[in-house]
Amino acid sequence: MANSGAEKKEKLKLYSYWRSSCAHRVRIALALKGLDYEYIPVNLLKGDQFDPDFKKINPMGTVPALVDGEIVISDSFAIILYLDEKYPEPPLLPRDLHKRAVNYQAASIVFSGIQPHQNLAVIRYIEEKINAEAKTAWVKDAITKGFTALEKLLVSSAGKYATGDEVYLADLFLAPQIHGAVNRFQINMEPYPTLAKCYESYNELPVFQNAVPEKQPDAPSTI
Repeated sequence: MANSGAEKKEKLKLYSYWRSSCAHRVRIALALKGLDYEYIPVNLLKGDQFDPDFKKINPMGTVPALVDGEIVISDSFAIILYLDEKYPEPPLLPRDLHKRAVNYQAASIVFSGIQPHQNLAVIRYIEEKINAEAKTAWVKDAITKGFTALEKLLVSSAGKYATGDEVYLADLFLAPQIHGAVNRFQINMEPYPTLAKCYESYNELPVFQNAVPEKQPDAPSTI
């Protein structure tokens, strides 16, 4: 017998950790697209990422992971592009090819040149093998190199945001990275006026404000 009513669409599921900048990017994308989703916390400090059930979802044991019905995607860049193609409004990439390339470059600097160096597993390893001072120096060096490159890349293309007056892909990567740099690693943004200006603009938008780590369900009550 045919189903007379439309089947209820299954809600998106986001496996996230409040402090993960990678998950932070995806939360912004979901908010920009106006998508409702179920937030499923994965406590990286307690080792939830190594749980066999979570490893079935993401064999790499990292967050974020997005479940859309039968589709499972476990990389922030892939998730964001998937969402942009499935839900094209508002677009996360400009039509202008040069601006589009700048967005890809900015995102790449963050996800390959900065974020991996401040990954929890990496900095834990450095602290255990050397000391806390070496860990701090390592992270600050990676952020400084990345921010210096981003400042040079974006100084001529930035408007209110990274590549003009519309939010695009680069902004989804910049906002969490700057937030973490300032609040977690106490990076001085004075040498990076373009990035600082963009960050001020992000803080004025509810979709960015609501995605910050401190407002997530699994964030500790005192940070």
